[in-house]
Amino acid sequence: MITAIVLIKTSVDRIPEIAEQIASLDSVSEVFSVTGTYDLIAMVRVRQHEDLAEVIPGRISKIPGVLGTDTHVAFRTYSQHDLEAAFAIGLDS
Repeated sequence: MITAIVLIKTSVDRIPEIAEQIASLDSVSEVFSVTGTYDLIAMVRVRQHEDLAEVIPGRISKIPGVLGTDTHVAFRTYSQHDLEAAFAIGLDS
């Protein structure tokens, strides 16, 4: 699974509506409304790199009110769940 973090600039008067439209896309797992340079951050998960082109410029960027995106592809994913599993290796429950 390939994970991309998409930073999104939007029309500020439509942030909630745009966030809902992005969140409804199949490959989008979460959308966060944030402070700072960008208005939204979307987590996109796809099976192949080619699928990113379909989702990000093909769908997200075409939503009315999306002004621009900046995409970061993850090399690895670390989570609290992964850390707990790693520390539990070799321990009996």
